[in-house]
Amino acid sequence: MSAFNSNVDRLGHTCPRTYKTEAVVVGAGVVGLAIARALALRGIEVFVIEIAGGIGYGTSSRNSEVIHAGLYYKPGSLKARLCVDGRRALYQYCNEKRLPHKRCGKLVVAANASEEAYLDQLAQKAEANGVEEFELVNTAGLKALEPSLQGLSALVSPCTGIIDSHALMLSYQADIEAAGGTIVFRTPVLEAAIDGHAVKLRTGGVEPAELEASLVVNATGLDAWDFSSRVSGLDTATIPARYLAKGSYFSLTGKAPFRHLIYPVPEPGGLGIHLTLDLAGQARFGPDVEWVDRISYDVDPQRGRSFYASIRRYWPGLHDGALMPAYSGIRAKTTARDQEPGDFVIQGPKETGHRGYIALYGIESPGLTASLAIGECVAELALDSTKS
Repeated sequence: MSAFNSNVDRLGHTCPRTYKTEAVVVGAGVVGLAIARALALRGIEVFVIEIAGGIGYGTSSRNSEVIHAGLYYKPGSLKARLCVDGRRALYQYCNEKRLPHKRCGKLVVAANASEEAYLDQLAQKAEANGVEEFELVNTAGLKALEPSLQGLSALVSPCTGIIDSHALMLSYQADIEAAGGTIVFRTPVLEAAIDGHAVKLRTGGVEPAELEASLVVNATGLDAWDFSSRVSGLDTATIPARYLAKGSYFSLTGKAPFRHLIYPVPEPGGLGIHLTLDLAGQARFGPDVEWVDRISYDVDPQRGRSFYASIRRYWPGLHDGALMPAYSGIRAKTTARDQEPGDFVIQGPKETGHRGYIALYGIESPGLTASLAIGECVAELALDSTKS
């Protein structure tokens, strides 16, 4: 019987069951699962609570499934450190677990002189971030790698790859359960309150429960801001601003003539409309950047018009009518469109003001790549809090 099974009173009414546990992770996306895995492997009793009917229903299922090298991020930032550490750990994990992935490499293509200057800066950033492999190639080198590409030069990143993100999350889930953790679905958190050193939760769903945990980790992705705003006893001044950048993807009809992932020079808010391949070889383009004020996953077919011009800057052979609407995702950011790109925000007890509450905000790309490293980071914060 699950610890969340409800009691029934003499009149047949369902009564919430009260349960105490060491840790609760709210959110069963790739990051929440990685955090719960890290806690469970340290012998901490952990429950994962998810409002949806399964793992990875949100942002984790709406991305490019790219294993990023760590090229783009500000040296010294959490994104830079956790991406590089996470990528190394992820390749090792995939090999050990025999998870579907491919180290296919990518090219960041410069179409003009100003973009070539950007590639020089990108190479310097990659070196500062500890990226092991990268190379600048000229036009001839670019054509040798990908004859169908057009460009003056490119930065080659051999350690960029692709992964089956759902297989990864299933593996994290298996690790959690093997270590004694529990994951419950269709379980909304109705109320949350900080009570001394503990956090109390009241959940709904088919089996309502009242939980008291020594630690609650808010890993709810796009909903992280809303969840924290509803935690009684939490200073709302600790919650950063939220901005939403929607990205639409279009799939390519037919086969792309490329072996690598192809990226243009980044645009504000994203990495530009790039070409990625899935493990079956199907090509898709995106995401673009559309700043929005609400969450909607509809893909406007008219947005495809701008894709053609962007893509033809590096692949002039793209035919009219070759793109079909695929899907979209939402990136939750902590900085606005006219500001410098924001970092991951991982608030430990020092930042939240409570040793029983850890919150994550703005875990956009490279969150999938960094997931194992994020899990380790949060687990260390949790263990440090128990010593204070």
